[in-house]
Amino acid sequence: MRLYLTALKPTDSVTDGFLPAARALGCDVTILTDRPEHHRNSGAEVLDCDVRDVREVIDVITHHHAPGAIFSNSDHLQAETALAAAYFDLPGKDWRACVAAKNKALTRRRLAEAGVETVHTVRLAPGDPVPRDVPFPAVVKPREGVASEDVVLVRDDDELQEALDGIGARRPGEALVVEEYLEGPLHTLETLGDEGGTHVLGGFRTTLGPLPYFVEERLDWESPPAADHVLRALKALGVGFGACHTEYVMTQAGPRIIEVNYRVIGDHCDFLLGNLLGVPLFERILGVHLGLTAGDLGGARGHATALSVVARQAGAVAAAPGLVTPAPGAPVRLWHRPLRAIGDRIEPTNTNRDYLGVVRAIGPDRASVDAALAAFEADNPWVIV
Repeated sequence: MRLYLTALKPTDSVTDGFLPAARALGCDVTILTDRPEHHRNSGAEVLDCDVRDVREVIDVITHHHAPGAIFSNSDHLQAETALAAAYFDLPGKDWRACVAAKNKALTRRRLAEAGVETVHTVRLAPGDPVPRDVPFPAVVKPREGVASEDVVLVRDDDELQEALDGIGARRPGEALVVEEYLEGPLHTLETLGDEGGTHVLGGFRTTLGPLPYFVEERLDWESPPAADHVLRALKALGVGFGACHTEYVMTQAGPRIIEVNYRVIGDHCDFLLGNLLGVPLFERILGVHLGLTAGDLGGARGHATALSVVARQAGAVAAAPGLVTPAPGAPVRLWHRPLRAIGDRIEPTNTNRDYLGVVRAIGPDRASVDAALAAFEADNPWVIV
């Protein structure tokens, strides 16, 4: 069976997750990408294709092998991939749900129209006047942004104007969103849907770095509060089939959605989730696109944490821990994945792009996990000079 995977740049989720999973499921894999030079060492067939143009995706597939599934884990390619899957009558996501989830202004509009929740939001197209009725503090963000890039808290009209000017200069021609700041504990809900419905895998409690930015520094496994509200929001958006990672805040007025990422959770939490549940998560995700059921989704036991090591200053990496895998028989299983190398030049951006490495750990309880993480950080520092 032929699996077409649409991709931009390579990610660990693809190279270490979905490609091995596809092979385990007996699939021949063809990567469609507009950056073929970056995928030559993937071990899969690679075809040059403008993956942002669904017409070209369909044309390339039509003149190649017959597809058994078409899949993407890219934030930027969900709608195009869903449309291509629908063209070939293959299992896939609803393209309208992909558009509504990716576009943060549409997300707010759909949720309000469905009576799920209302968040004061203004969409600003290029050239639109600065709104005068913003309830401060407020958050400015790209309408279709990722990785906390150009997401900033503003407290008055001057800070709002400064943020709009700065983001506009970096992202000419892009629409922005200005919305009320949602204060409260930040959570995630992880789901996987098949033809039979949406299955809740669990969730994380997210710890952010200092405001006015929104860098995710730590995620701890925690029973997700208000899961029913999130599921109603996903239903209103048409989101259900396939993997989805939803972020939301427990405000004093109740739960409020931050954003819906219609793909599996990233930053190595996908690997952590699979390890914790004890199932081949990437195979389960690909399986539903191959027409299979989600199957056994395991069960979490103990505590799990993903800790991102964040660059605090500019400079060059002078020392760094290498790749670490769990020691046999250790009470806490601990992994470390370096994302930068010795000699790399670091220029902090106040986004998730500032990660130097990710440590993930699973143990019988939070105390044991915290102790293992603290010991690892003390013995394996990142040094920037």
